Amino acid sequence: MEIQAKIPGHSGKGGTMKKLLAILPLVLAGCAQPQPTAPTKTIGMPNPAAVYCQQSGGTRVQTPQGVSTQCKLPSGETLDEWALWRRDHPAKS
Repeated sequence: MEIQAKIPGHSGKGGTMKKLLAILPLVLAGCAQPQPTAPTKTIGMPNPAAVYCQQSGGTRVQTPQGVSTQCKLPSGETLDEWALWRRDHPAKS
């Protein structure tokens, strides 16, 4: 004759079910696909002096110190890109 101890609240059955219920969320999480990220938009607008330099056929050349950018025009003239902008876009009085 075999004697089995009874644990209160435990019928001996359902242990497998509890394990399955514990594993199921992990399996489902493993099947999840990452959401695609939205492309980032550039904030603001580009430097108008740099854009004007390129529109004028110039090439942007950064100074060795990296403080300012020069615009080398097709004519061979080289000047600060903002100086070029101000020269060709005088302030209206």
